[in-house]
Amino acid sequence: METIQAKSLLHKIAHGEMWFGSDYNMNLYRGCCHQCIYCDSRSSCYQITDFNCVKVKKDALFILQKELQSKRQKGVIQLGAMSDSYNPFEQEYEITRNALALIAHYGFGLSLETKSNLIVRDIDYLQKIHQNADMILKLTITAYDDALSQKIEPGVCVSSKRFQALKTLSAQGFFTGVVLSPILPFLTDTEENIKAIIHAAYESGASFVYTIGGVTLRENQRDYYYEQLDRLFPGLKNKYQNTYGNRYLCMSKNRELIKVFQAECEKYGLLYRMKDIIRAYKKAQPQQLSLNL
Repeated sequence: METIQAKSLLHKIAHGEMWFGSDYNMNLYRGCCHQCIYCDSRSSCYQITDFNCVKVKKDALFILQKELQSKRQKGVIQLGAMSDSYNPFEQEYEITRNALALIAHYGFGLSLETKSNLIVRDIDYLQKIHQNADMILKLTITAYDDALSQKIEPGVCVSSKRFQALKTLSAQGFFTGVVLSPILPFLTDTEENIKAIIHAAYESGASFVYTIGGVTLRENQRDYYYEQLDRLFPGLKNKYQNTYGNRYLCMSKNRELIKVFQAECEKYGLLYRMKDIIRAYKKAQPQQLSLNL
């Protein structure tokens, strides 16, 4: 695997409450080979060349240990926002696994997002983090149907395996949920898909489902997405261009979809508002027994 230089790993987030209450952002890898056709990280503004080629940050664990030691303020570390930390190379190199060990050792919290069921391998370190700090685990699932998920996310396990991973994690007492994002107009923005994902999340023990109700498209990301639409769903690109033009946020034109989403979440007692999700997981620590002797 190629390496790239990195001076630091932990970056303070100014407005962490906007995305699951994180205090620090961290990416151990650069690039991703999950090949999701809609990935926002391909956008030109992030300046990641050869995005399909996964590269690891040189001396990542050494740098992380130094930074964790030096931080005066502990907090929740966001992992997997730009590049999924459970790419196929992680099975061998265990960079993410060893980073979790360090996070647990130094008492930091964790907000981890992935599409990979490899996350269940690291339950031992996730348990240690959960004992002493806030932790939220998110599985991104955009299409309930495995055949469709394999088309739009060809380099990662199908949705049913992600639900299985979610169930395994929830059974450990972790605060877990589904990021149902993006919702792809004309592809996954059906009531049938939304209802199926929410029901499966509930059956898997999730505490929440979160969505933004559409997909972002900007320079470079849009070009790649349209190329994939031409290959997989001929004619759909024209529908996007006629409907959205060069708009950044492309929300579903199904006006009832968000109402259906909210109603289904409420039906199963699942949280769906960001502020409620943050409030809930930051109170989800197991109570330790104290004895007055």
